[in-house]
Amino acid sequence: MAKPNISYKNQLLKRLKTRLISYWQRSLLTKLFVIVIILVIVLTLAMFGVGQWYLSSEKSKPLQLGVSFIPDYAQSLGENPQSAMDALLSIGVRQFRLVSYWSDIETSPGHYDFSQLDWEFKKAESKHATIILTLGLRQPRWPECHAPSWINISAPEKSWQPALESVMQKVVDRYKGSPSLEEYQLENEYFLQGFGNCTNFDRNRLVSEYNLVKTLDPSHSVIIGRSNNTIGFPSGKPRADIYSISVYTRVWDANVSHRYLEYPYPSWYYAFLAGFEKIFLHRDMIIAEMQAEAWPPNGKSITDISLSEQNKSLSAKRLQGRFEFGKATGMRQIEMWGSEYWYYRLTVLHDPSLWNVAKHEFSQN
Repeated sequence: MAKPNISYKNQLLKRLKTRLISYWQRSLLTKLFVIVIILVIVLTLAMFGVGQWYLSSEKSKPLQLGVSFIPDYAQSLGENPQSAMDALLSIGVRQFRLVSYWSDIETSPGHYDFSQLDWEFKKAESKHATIILTLGLRQPRWPECHAPSWINISAPEKSWQPALESVMQKVVDRYKGSPSLEEYQLENEYFLQGFGNCTNFDRNRLVSEYNLVKTLDPSHSVIIGRSNNTIGFPSGKPRADIYSISVYTRVWDANVSHRYLEYPYPSWYYAFLAGFEKIFLHRDMIIAEMQAEAWPPNGKSITDISLSEQNKSLSAKRLQGRFEFGKATGMRQIEMWGSEYWYYRLTVLHDPSLWNVAKHEFSQN
């Protein structure tokens, strides 16, 4: 019975070969199309291979699961920020990505208020939690660039950069000795244009800030975030100790479909990006923002939409999926984006569904 099977397979291969030759001989456009298809298949397989290598190389490392936490945002949702952080600590969160908004610290020239960061560090230290401290002008949450009202960032940077670096120095000097400080994040998606009120994307300023931080505190690593999720790796100076990426999976498409849009990137694609970077730059990559809050439609704020509308972009089931997606990228340091929102759902909307998912995940970590 084996010979007929072999003969049949040979016939199929001959037919396939004949059809491919015939197809190839049709026209130049057809040839170009075939070449493009082959290249896409080869590139995809290569990317998948790099992703699988990265997943295998990282799987034995412990998972560091944390959250971004921004008191200003918590307060805008009607929460008590200190109670919110206490609650996060109570469910097992032991890693926080914090901000040092220039607009909060130096509300008037030369007058500094560190009270907010002080209590955040104190709470983290009391529970032996670790901190990633964001520095610079551009930091997480709208309007992205958090300059005080007395600074005009549209003016030439030479008129305000010295003041920015002065406040950065004071922040670093104040907290570099904290046992909870683990890393700094310098700026946030610095080169991303078209989002936020940022107008200055000068690489020289970023290099100057990086050199300042490394001079003030050479013992802590500095993270710099990618500005997009396209194929490639960061080039040019400064060369960060660690790079980060933001992962958003479901957003509101305000331009074309006017409906919720699920990004098509699989988890292994992000493993490929991290692996590609590790191969060529010898640097690790972390997820600085793993989407874990609702994305309101039509430019509305979270507090303007109903619970049922919020669930269209983030239900408890979807939140569970975000935790799993982050882990499936292979990156072993993941900061969930939206912890203040979970607490808002719990305390303001009296919906514990998201909080219970988070509680379960952090209790397992």
